[in-house]
Amino acid sequence: MVATEGNEVEFRFFRPSARRVTVVGDFNGWRPDVMPMARQDDGTWRVRLRLPEGTFRFRYFADGEWFPDYAAFGLECGPFGLDSVVRVPD
Repeated sequence: MVATEGNEVEFRFFRPSARRVTVVGDFNGWRPDVMPMARQDDGTWRVRLRLPEGTFRFRYFADGEWFPDYAAFGLECGPFGLDSVVRVPD
């Protein structure tokens, strides 16, 4: 799930059994090693990012597997499967 407030975007991904989760997208060059998420007590992983206005594609990378966010603004077919979409308003 993604929540936006101005240019702040909070990414949330429920994966209680995961050991490591990152958010990966066109805003970070699709690099799975640069934006780790923090595990919460309820098994949700979270990270807040400041992004410029625009539309971005992303996925979650958990323990070596890719996951789209079905609760995001939308989904689009990317070169490797479904990408989630987040829009940051102006």
